[in-house]
Amino acid sequence: ILEPDHGLILDPACGSGGMFVQSIRFMEAHGKKKNEISIYGTDVIQQNVNLSRMNMAVHQLSGQVQQANSYYEDPFESHERFDFVMANPPFNVKKIDKERIKNNTTRFPFGMPKNDNGNFIWIQMFYAALKQNGRAGFVMANSSADALNTELEIRRKLIQDKVVDVMVSIGSNFFYTVTLPCTLWFLDKGKKNTERADQILFIDASKIFRQIDRAHRDFTNSQIEFISNIVRMYRGQEIELSEGSAELMSIDFENTTAIEGFDGGH
Repeated sequence: ILEPDHGLILDPACGSGGMFVQSIRFMEAHGKKKNEISIYGTDVIQQNVNLSRMNMAVHQLSGQVQQANSYYEDPFESHERFDFVMANPPFNVKKIDKERIKNNTTRFPFGMPKNDNGNFIWIQMFYAALKQNGRAGFVMANSSADALNTELEIRRKLIQDKVVDVMVSIGSNFFYTVTLPCTLWFLDKGKKNTERADQILFIDASKIFRQIDRAHRDFTNSQIEFISNIVRMYRGQEIELSEGSAELMSIDFENTTAIEGFDGGH
């Protein structure tokens, strides 16, 4: 869905660099060369930074990974610099010192959420780092899609800016660090110049998964392609059909829903 195939890619919660490896796999599957992207990442834990650097070296990726606390530090001066942002940040982080960052309207242009929760601090960070045609894809707590009060107002501003493109609801146990169901958000700053400027595509993929064991699930390649093709049709792109996903794509896309004029209140 994100299709990170060129330019500069940022992950400000990079962990051991798993998102970077997925980018390379996407590029290899689409005949792209590694030197068409540069990777940038930060993590608060030095051990994770070391692992991420090792992953980059093993896969011969160019770029930088640094130790930093992304709430307060921006070592790559990320404002409108990146073509893609991808992340699996920690959910519902509490006790962030908002006094230190409340006046930083470059990184947090829609203001501070008043509750003790960092979800919309992350979301604004991703938004602010994108170039004018940049895209972001990230994992977020389900509660961020319907939270009220100041979070609703921040979400409303994002939607009114016509940057929220696709929301995919997925089931539980897809991530080792998060067992609860969550939502995949996809932002596209270039969407406002397209016919879908006033639309957001919602996909409920909570019943789509492969059970690995009692505690872990994932998507098969065919399931990933199925979901991605729904998004491609919504964007007016050509779909990619492999033999394994042809049966899944018997969906009648005209009966799916793209919500117009969504104000973030529901």
